[in-house]
Amino acid sequence: MKKVKCVIIGGGSAGLAAALSCDQEGIKDILILERDQELGGILNQCIHNGFGLHTFKEELSGPSYAERYIDFIKNTGIQVKLNTMVTSINNQKVIEYVNSKEGYVQVKADAIILAMGCRERTRGAISIPGYRPAGIWTAGTAQRYLNMEGYLCGKRVFILGSGDIGLIMARRMTLEGAIVLGVAEIMPYSNGLPRNMKQCLEDFNIPLYLSHTITNIKGLNRVEAVTINEVDQNLQPIENTEKTFDVDTILLSVGLIPENALSEDAYIQLHPKTKGAIVNESYMTSVPGIFACGNVLHVHDLVDFVSQEASKTGIAVAKYLSNKLNINEGYPCLGGNGIGYVVPMLIQPENIASSLEILFRVTKPLQDATLVIKDGERIVQEIKKKHLNPSEMEKIVLSKMICEGIQHGIQIEVKS
Repeated sequence: MKKVKCVIIGGGSAGLAAALSCDQEGIKDILILERDQELGGILNQCIHNGFGLHTFKEELSGPSYAERYIDFIKNTGIQVKLNTMVTSINNQKVIEYVNSKEGYVQVKADAIILAMGCRERTRGAISIPGYRPAGIWTAGTAQRYLNMEGYLCGKRVFILGSGDIGLIMARRMTLEGAIVLGVAEIMPYSNGLPRNMKQCLEDFNIPLYLSHTITNIKGLNRVEAVTINEVDQNLQPIENTEKTFDVDTILLSVGLIPENALSEDAYIQLHPKTKGAIVNESYMTSVPGIFACGNVLHVHDLVDFVSQEASKTGIAVAKYLSNKLNINEGYPCLGGNGIGYVVPMLIQPENIASSLEILFRVTKPLQDATLVIKDGERIVQEIKKKHLNPSEMEKIVLSKMICEGIQHGIQIEVKS
């Protein structure tokens, strides 16, 4: 069985940044396994700009952002295997993969970085009523068909869900000559970034129907019409509020799920809210030596944040391989009232260099809110925020000294 120091599963933004970070930390036996025919992951189909402002201090398209990292990788000794599908990993850090050149291969790694990204929720996951005609797409699939394959999947379009991919595709379809009749969002607020709301809907006069969902799809062979209804506080459709649109295409932008089938193979503990791994401050999972970063861990707003997280993971892996990482569990880090989730979920203060970043999302939009950081019943810190929104990931920074003084664990909550 072949042995490798560090294997990275996934060659998208997280995998590339993690590999580069590992190389810069002195790890010279690194292998990236990527199932697609080229590196870059989802960035390759995101031809709009808005990437790289934090990382490169300039605005880039998705492919341009990926190209920067790919060029960095080419100047290192990092091995890359494309068109290679990882079929399983286990908690002994043995990886099985297949490709057309080598066939079936087993690799034993000293450390593994999971960077598989995320997938879209489908129609089946949200139980939309109606027939199953052609013309119902996830927004990301439609994006790939249009931007990479050159096919416009419809002419009269309605979008369910105000996630960022859906908003971006509303603009993209409009620019290609399609008519986007509207976007329905079941929540009373948008789930997209404010800049995408402005640039993709408002600038093109595309209506947004908040507190609405699809209640019927008409059409046998191809979508012919879609009906939406307003929903009540329990998200149930309200009678006599129907609006019907003649369309030939429906795009679904109803959330992303971290791609963790391989993680389950290795018996890695997953978080019920994020659907990603439970990790500590070093991004190590419940299996020592297996790390997770990027959208496979939790869904990020910006690719720059993915790269930053992956770079930190590379540094942690180097410490682990040098036996400088304390792998004891530490104390819990939890989200309380008004907090959807926090990352990391466990903290070992010995591993913190100078400060700790805790990322989190709130459960609903808030104005003039106060965040409270607690150690048991003791209030450690209070932070006032003018604006909080579930669509925007927030972070707080705690010093190493504060982290070392925690007795019971950290809990973050919104003061009501």
